[in-house]
Amino acid sequence: MSTNTHDLALDDDEHVVAKTDELAEGERLIALLDGKEIGVFNIGGELYAYPNWCAHQGGPLCEGMLSGTVEGEFDRDSLETELEWNREGEILSCPWHGWEFDATSGDCLVDDGCRLRSIPVRDESGHVVVTL
Repeated sequence: MSTNTHDLALDDDEHVVAKTDELAEGERLIALLDGKEIGVFNIGGELYAYPNWCAHQGGPLCEGMLSGTVEGEFDRDSLETELEWNREGEILSCPWHGWEFDATSGDCLVDDGCRLRSIPVRDESGHVVVTL
């Protein structure tokens, strides 16, 4: 397997943003491609890419904290709430106002009508390739 990008047959809208081994699990990078900032994430060995733009108020979403979220259940009979920390390393929080997004699906945890626009990304011959 060659690591030379000249050996990759890429279309005009495809961009190599890193070598695969440069984006370790749990890490991200932000690439400027055709004037657009794109966040690329390695979560659980899978690659995900989104515009670096929060649907709430345009903040730099992909620069936010990647952690987990609190999920809760309310028991109407006992009037007790049970809270649990879940999804560690999968939830992206906007640094401006804290809106949370599932970085593996693009779903917004704050507003059901909102989601991130997924950008195609893949590992090809040891390179992270983003298609705009």
